[in-house]
Amino acid sequence: MAKIMIQGTASSVGKSILVTALCRIFKQDGYKVTPYKSQNMSLNSYITLDGKEMGRAQVLQAYASGLEPEAFMNPILLKPTTDKKCQVIVKGKVYCNCSAMEYHNMKLQFKEMLKEDFSILEEQFDIIVMEGAGSPAEINLRDRDIVNMGMAEMVDAPVIIVGDIDKGGVFASLAGTMLLLKDEEKKRVKGTIINKFRGDLEILKPGLSMLEDIIKIPTFGVVPYFRLALEDEDGAVEFNKMITAPIDVAVIKLPHISNFTDTDALKIEEDVSVRYITSLEEFGNPDLVIIPGTKNTIEDLLYLRRSGIEEAIKNYSEKGMVIGICGGYQMLGSLIEDPYEVETSLKSVEGMGLLNIKTVFEKEKVTTRIKAKIENKALNIYGYEIHMGNCTYEQGSKPLITIKEKNGQKVNYYDGAINETKNVMGSYIHGIFDGIDFRQHIVNTLRKSKGIEKKASIKYENVREKELDKLADIVRNSLDINKIYEIMGIKKYV
Repeated sequence: MAKIMIQGTASSVGKSILVTALCRIFKQDGYKVTPYKSQNMSLNSYITLDGKEMGRAQVLQAYASGLEPEAFMNPILLKPTTDKKCQVIVKGKVYCNCSAMEYHNMKLQFKEMLKEDFSILEEQFDIIVMEGAGSPAEINLRDRDIVNMGMAEMVDAPVIIVGDIDKGGVFASLAGTMLLLKDEEKKRVKGTIINKFRGDLEILKPGLSMLEDIIKIPTFGVVPYFRLALEDEDGAVEFNKMITAPIDVAVIKLPHISNFTDTDALKIEEDVSVRYITSLEEFGNPDLVIIPGTKNTIEDLLYLRRSGIEEAIKNYSEKGMVIGICGGYQMLGSLIEDPYEVETSLKSVEGMGLLNIKTVFEKEKVTTRIKAKIENKALNIYGYEIHMGNCTYEQGSKPLITIKEKNGQKVNYYDGAINETKNVMGSYIHGIFDGIDFRQHIVNTLRKSKGIEKKASIKYENVREKELDKLADIVRNSLDINKIYEIMGIKKYV
């Protein structure tokens, strides 16, 4: 069994996408490969087929590997609830809610679990592509590290360090990272990668030689800056603010926005522009407003209220289409109750009143994979639920969706709601636009209202597979893949 670990000089330097690329390259070369990130911090999460929660970055990496995503790929997930607190997910289930200091003090108790579980993976796969978090040079965290050099040491993995040249200062960041590593950690680093390069490589080459002289470690290659129709790396999202196509979809960028990938499938529609609103001035006159998921529904609703965006949404809903997803769905209702203070100390908050539903937050989190239908439209839907609250239908409210399958079991119950005029709707289902049926129905409704010819949507998964192969080609042509195989102990790749 071989392994390689990709660490970075900082967050958002491209670790996740390079791990994705390597997973696809090794799969193409005939190896059984899996991604692995011991600890991830993200509000962008996913539910596996067995109802467990994991980070979305490892989901894309799983697809690149030709695997169904499983929680072992991301055994610890941290979901921030405030600047100093987070929910801790261990092996796909809620472990606790705690402060940053409390989690820092408990990290070492997971060390044996991580080591034991990793040893099982070593028996199941030819190659494990590991991802670090943030930077290995966070010297204040070194004594309790379980995700960077601490994890690499635990399983004896060689390390490649990635630097982002697009941000500037890449040579200083790589050299500075090596300077702050302990001697035994430096020995573990086998090479560096320069990521997100724009320009003439010949101008860069002297700098690469000088860097190698300074840190005594080779550069394995320079990866160009590129744009592909793939999910953004956690924390590295470029939230578009421009209208770039005839159909203007405006997503409210909530302070605690989660699962921003829910709107990614809309971006593959050639006449659809997806932009993100952060202020009242940016609202404009969109064709569709989407209120996405959030880790703190109440605080984000109050933010919309203070900023004037809530009033703009309510006024817009008199003529325009509004869709709420998860927390956004809850906001559209008449009332949100938090009797156990799951989110805040406020026990009750009035909603926007655009849907006649009431939400009550419970202690237990709902995590399910579902298949569903909109019966009267014969539309098939699939996706997943991650929420703490449950909605009840008040007088006159109409369900939107019928859930037909939950975590592989046949069921029959309602989800979501829609108003009388059918222009305001909401659902708990994340990934609701990924399937063709619902996305095509919504976009064609918008096309009709603008006098644009209806079109057939394309399968999101097919686009993703093609883009993953493009990614692999870019990275394979940019890096010394033979050298990477060599440091993993594989003499020659297929």
